[in-house]
Amino acid sequence: MKIQSLHTYLQRVGDRPRVLVKITAEDGTAGWAECYNHGPDLAFPPLLEYLFEQIKGMDALSPTAVNQRLQQSGRFPQGALGLAAIAAIDHALWDIAGKALGVPVYQLIGGAVRERVRVYAGLYNAPDIAELRDATAELHERFGFTAFKLSPYRRDLHRTRYGRLVRELADWFGDIRQHHPDDWEFAFDAHACVWEPWQAVELGEALAPNGPLFLEEPIRPEHIPAWGRVRSELKVPLATGESLYNPQEFLALLTAGGADIVQPDICVVGGLTQMLKIATIAETHYAPVTPHNPMGPLATAANVHFAAATTNFGILEYGAGYKVGDAPWCPDPYLPVNGYLDLRPDRPGWGIEIDEAALTTDDWVSWTRRVPVRPDGSTAWM
Repeated sequence: MKIQSLHTYLQRVGDRPRVLVKITAEDGTAGWAECYNHGPDLAFPPLLEYLFEQIKGMDALSPTAVNQRLQQSGRFPQGALGLAAIAAIDHALWDIAGKALGVPVYQLIGGAVRERVRVYAGLYNAPDIAELRDATAELHERFGFTAFKLSPYRRDLHRTRYGRLVRELADWFGDIRQHHPDDWEFAFDAHACVWEPWQAVELGEALAPNGPLFLEEPIRPEHIPAWGRVRSELKVPLATGESLYNPQEFLALLTAGGADIVQPDICVVGGLTQMLKIATIAETHYAPVTPHNPMGPLATAANVHFAAATTNFGILEYGAGYKVGDAPWCPDPYLPVNGYLDLRPDRPGWGIEIDEAALTTDDWVSWTRRVPVRPDGSTAWM
């Protein structure tokens, strides 16, 4: 069954732009995916058209062969946009394969090792206790969440004394524990805003007395040896990986003893095909995989199937702000029940439907990342 066509659609999920990809095989079977929202998203349609010309006519039921061809199509290693585009193609082909064979994608990669996929709610902010209690109570009532991810920054990181910020974090996390059920879990995402290892260690020290689920990206990702140092000095689980691109980078990170938990993004690393390789590397280092997943319903679907078939899967990120109406082109997204996403064994492919009538008009929204400015006028990581 040959790959016949590729179409892109400019859409959105809530207030974020999203490039959707549809690949159609010669028998009319269609597979769907979404591109990672790196920022220069309008570069994706022409890039995808370029890549499609290299795979047109290939076997639509061989996503691994297509993925390898595209990885090798550039003289140099693929970067952020290239891998995101390859991931979208990869996911669309896995969707086609599942539909063509009449089975969920997880059946194609070894079958399910779990009946449902645990998720945590990504809140991404650091509100006062009363506001946080209202938010977590609502999410628990609505979706059954018992795990949440917050920001560790109670004030502007780049415009305050760091010691004050750390002290306030310690006090705040103590209050969080006092005002929530003891078995609820809280993770903290430092978002790679600092690059000095001692700062990462101080964040961990502030959190340690109250046992966070993990501390995520407390330093920049580029210098792997620094991660080994930070992990050796931390007393909390260290998580990272959303800014890494390929299995070799994860191997280097884990070989350096640089993480307790790895967080590859299935839409960043080149798709499910590459994600499975990363999971195997992590398993040999006794590291669980807790995927980065701030995206929309198609990315979540791909992660559900990965998690279903991966023995060392931990917990999946789920954007707590998501509402059913945020993506009208996907009327039946995976939604949490009792803090889990249930598998859909009776649905082939990714197990979700795309309403193509909702895609007839571009629903694009402009969005750019903000770069912080320090008091001296220099720029900082956000």
